[in-house]
Amino acid sequence: MVLLEIKALHKFFGGLTATDNVSFGIREGEIVGLIGPNGAGKTTLFNLISGALNPDKGTIRFKDDVISGLKPYQICRLGIARTFQLVNLFEHMTVFENVFMAAQFGGLRKTGRADAKNQSLSLLEFVDLCGMENVAAGDLTIANQKRLEIARALATGPQLLLLDEVMAGLNPTEVDQAVDLVKKIRDKNITIFMIEHVMKAIMGISDRIIALHFGKKITEGLPQEVAAHKTVLEVYLGLDSDADA
Repeated sequence: MVLLEIKALHKFFGGLTATDNVSFGIREGEIVGLIGPNGAGKTTLFNLISGALNPDKGTIRFKDDVISGLKPYQICRLGIARTFQLVNLFEHMTVFENVFMAAQFGGLRKTGRADAKNQSLSLLEFVDLCGMENVAAGDLTIANQKRLEIARALATGPQLLLLDEVMAGLNPTEVDQAVDLVKKIRDKNITIFMIEHVMKAIMGISDRIIALHFGKKITEGLPQEVAAHKTVLEVYLGLDSDADA
């Protein structure tokens, strides 16, 4: 089943084309990676899907609903949650309070306090933040802030989770832990669409990869196919595909 379908998507900022006729689909249960150099349009695409921006042309369909032009809270309640390239938490609230608010108010139906509390504690255990419930979110390490942001997104009950560079700034051990967490999320029957610059991680975890450059989709396919694509090697990895090894 195609869960998310993007057709001929365009977004313009003045004379700049940030998203240029992008089309693709994401099937239920997949982990799909989105790669491209800085300025390729990756986060703009996430902003369009999540409702932070409205497309100038094209359509975004989630399951049976056209969601282009809906507000972010409406899209969230339909079953799409996201994290952010720069961690976006309520820093002066506790770890528990960040997740509790999302559990109680972020989903399609308002959840009672007791159920929201139980759900929040369960999710904090799921992302390995047990024992940190009363810590201010702003006092966490960057790795744990990213885990908290994921827990808060999961508290809304998504079917599709958009992860924007959850491995950026992490050391190798933390990257491995983040990869394991992404796999655990998929095991909960949540489809994942993720932006990442840690190539070893995203190539190893993704079922498919989509590559953007200057807002255009330059290729899409299995990780090994995309990694060997001439344009990807040249514009993203900085390699000359025709050079001798």
